[in-house]
Amino acid sequence: MTASAGPDAIALARAWRDQDPDDETRAELDDLITRAEAADHAASAELTDRFSERLAFGTAGLRGELGAGSNRMNRVLVSQAAAGLGAYVLAQAAGGGVAGDAPLVVIGYDGRRNSDVFARDSAEIMAGMGLRVAILPRLLPTPVLAFAVRHLGADAGVMVTASHNPPNDNGYKVYLGGVHGGSQIVAPVDALIAAEIQRVADTLRVDELPRSDAWELAGEDVVDAYVAATARVAPAGPGAAGLRWVYTAMHGVGWETLSKILAAAGYPEPVLVEQQTAPDGRFPTVAFPNPEEPGAMDLAFETARAAGAELIVANDPDADRLAVALPDTSAEGGWRRLTGNQIGLLLGWRAARAAAGDAGRGSAASLACSLVSSPGLETVARHYGLDFHATLTGFKWISRAPGIVYGFEEALGYLVNPETVRDKDGISAAIALLGIVADARAEGRTLADVLREFDETFGFFASDQISVRVDDLSTIDRVMAALRADPPSRIGTVAVERFEDLSEGVGDLPPGDVLRLWLAQGARVIVRPSGTEPKLKLYLDVRGSSSADAAAQVADLAAGARALLAQIEGR
Repeated sequence: MTASAGPDAIALARAWRDQDPDDETRAELDDLITRAEAADHAASAELTDRFSERLAFGTAGLRGELGAGSNRMNRVLVSQAAAGLGAYVLAQAAGGGVAGDAPLVVIGYDGRRNSDVFARDSAEIMAGMGLRVAILPRLLPTPVLAFAVRHLGADAGVMVTASHNPPNDNGYKVYLGGVHGGSQIVAPVDALIAAEIQRVADTLRVDELPRSDAWELAGEDVVDAYVAATARVAPAGPGAAGLRWVYTAMHGVGWETLSKILAAAGYPEPVLVEQQTAPDGRFPTVAFPNPEEPGAMDLAFETARAAGAELIVANDPDADRLAVALPDTSAEGGWRRLTGNQIGLLLGWRAARAAAGDAGRGSAASLACSLVSSPGLETVARHYGLDFHATLTGFKWISRAPGIVYGFEEALGYLVNPETVRDKDGISAAIALLGIVADARAEGRTLADVLREFDETFGFFASDQISVRVDDLSTIDRVMAALRADPPSRIGTVAVERFEDLSEGVGDLPPGDVLRLWLAQGARVIVRPSGTEPKLKLYLDVRGSSSADAAAQVADLAAGARALLAQIEGR
């Protein structure tokens, strides 16, 4: 960032303002331009930041802070994205050579600021291009949009959400139908869509794009179909009776849909964290609306203590992630949140048993997880004679695993119903988890007992994660380069037996900026830059002879990994 904005930045800002349909962001730019022209250095720096680059469209679509400018989420940027995506969809339909109805795009949105506005802009622009467009009937969870793409046979889907990002962010996820099966986009499609978006930005003004009100409002039957399909994931058994549990929607859109599914599946309603039940894009009770973050579930813990609950279930704001907590007298506050790996392995065990008992699926069925998630899932798959796939991070990859019946990633994402939703789905995962709890209660057991049974059956797996936040992104590049140039022979006291650089791809994995180290004693360390934050992440996995042994091993490995990073930084 430079100290002041030159005439180019001011000219870009004026051009952007002149095509902006939003009074608020136009006023932002007017103020910044006026102040920058008066040599206000803070305003000049802000303009430079907003226009020095463009918010990148990639395999996660768009995501960023709300505000005016090419490096922010706003109506101009979203309109350009809609026109670019629409052009890509039309070109694909024309290339297929099939005459008939215009391609269909279905659009969903959540409760974040401007989500409904961005959805409406997208619908009007795509309808103006001659596409059929259907907007979901109201703000709904991301999994309902992913379901709708498949259910309606849509050519593409858009979900306006920033998931669990900070309150002032928003985003634009893209799904594709047809051969893509309703999964999120992957390369090279992302680059092709990005090229169309750039063409629109370079050659067309947003205020001159044709618009049309000839879009449709999808019927309630789409939501009803999702509710029915998800209720079938795990209908309540006798053990569900009397279950006392707590649910939080984290100020998101999960509760309305989940409540219908609970009624259809026969589960008792939870005690709600009332302060967090209604959608509220300000997220007033949490600093960061992500159930993984410290403090985010404090109100749920408080509610559970008062209610004498057996279980806490949480969704993130767009309800595509699931968090679970259990009573634990040894934990601070009396509650312990399960890790994403613990939940993922339990749900994987459930799926594996079902697949193994399905004569029609047999060994063609597979379990899948991201390569940074627990290796315990492969052990489960092999135990039941199922195939297994490790993929790059993200459900855009996991959902494409051949024969998939279940997939997960350690960041609280679970795909339990791939026949209907090809993405992580925190609502169907909650129903599957409640099914496990109900079955255990029917046998006089708790979810904690099921966790112990898993360990005794498959081994004592333990995981940890080290996240190093940086101010300068070149620090991450320097650490990755140092590890590639001189791979360590050991991490702490544990010898490194094999080093893999995935930048050129390994086996069936496409290229990725990932390093994988296989260690003695069945341990593993994976190093990768975060895809969404200025962080370097290290994922640590061990397998011990007991819970205590696994915990000690992973603690020692974490200490060795931190020492290695300090050594590299000191060079």
